[in-house]
Amino acid sequence: MNTATETAPGRRAGVPLAGGRAPLIPIVPFGMALGLFLAISFVLCVVYYLVAPEAALNHVILRAMPGLKAMTWPSFFLGLVEAFGYGWFVALVFAPIYNFFAARMA
Repeated sequence: MNTATETAPGRRAGVPLAGGRAPLIPIVPFGMALGLFLAISFVLCVVYYLVAPEAALNHVILRAMPGLKAMTWPSFFLGLVEAFGYGWFVALVFAPIYNFFAARMA
């Protein structure tokens, strides 16, 4: 063997990977994590809006969430619920699709 990349006959170079099927995504923890992530992102966007209202006037969050007109307490809680719901929506759609293909490709 002359180089570091050469291997013995019949062996493959690289780190051996664990065989078997791909891990599946559990829907409930994924939905909770994604919903919480989007809710925290929404709160950070609201904080940014309160700190610099002129810079955040055309913020995408105001267009993405129906019902958000002005920054009032009811609007804030509606946005928080919508953000958490969007996270669950993505989890309920993405995880089964991923799990379906992960099970078929293994």
